[in-house]
Amino acid sequence: MKYLNLGCGNHFHPEWTNIDFTVTGPGVIAHNLLNGLPFENCSFDLVYHSHLLEHFTKPQAKVFMGECYRVLQPGGIIRVAVPNLEQICRSYLEALERADNRELEWQDNYEWIMLEMFDQCVRNQSGGEILKYLMQDPIPNQVFLANRLGAYYESLMQGINSYKQNLLRNPARVEVALTDTEIGKFRNSGEIHQWMYDRYSLRILLENTGFKDIVLRTAHESYFQNWSSFCLDTDADGVVYKADSLYMEGIK
Repeated sequence: MKYLNLGCGNHFHPEWTNIDFTVTGPGVIAHNLLNGLPFENCSFDLVYHSHLLEHFTKPQAKVFMGECYRVLQPGGIIRVAVPNLEQICRSYLEALERADNRELEWQDNYEWIMLEMFDQCVRNQSGGEILKYLMQDPIPNQVFLANRLGAYYESLMQGINSYKQNLLRNPARVEVALTDTEIGKFRNSGEIHQWMYDRYSLRILLENTGFKDIVLRTAHESYFQNWSSFCLDTDADGVVYKADSLYMEGIK
């Protein structure tokens, strides 16, 4: 069987065909997914992408999902993971209520969930306000963040710590005002979130693409019997990699 992982970043499996915008590891193919998928029709049995779809505009997402459908074998599986808009909104409403009731620890949680909702949509430079929040020492609500983000939180903080060490080696580094051209270039670089999905809107997108038997999943569930063995949505111990995710599958 042949498997395709799109927008894999640093999270991929060696048995798969892995694609990202740049080479992120051994065997990863560099390709701009806005240009379609460089494969023949009906080439794969399973197509997977995680926290990628939200980086496309709505029209781009429609075309991209059509490409996913095209390269799947009849009966093949599409598996999509995206930030869960419904979960974020429910967390926001809880944080709003509790912060407004003067529960001190929830003031920090409120600040974080607002960043989670908006920062990657509105930021004008890499990392945005989320980077500044994670640079705090200590982070006031680490447990809340770890529960929100799952195992991804640990790898994220490793990156933050490396960033801090780099700043110590380059103390003269200062922020400068960006030009409109620089901002525009960044906002078209792929880091920005262009849209968000909940269980209804993602299902409708899959249905309109032509997929059938569409089901909501957990990180561990799949039409593919040994899904967890790939350690893409979970680690080797079964811990969910990105706990803020919405998972959905369909069949061609």
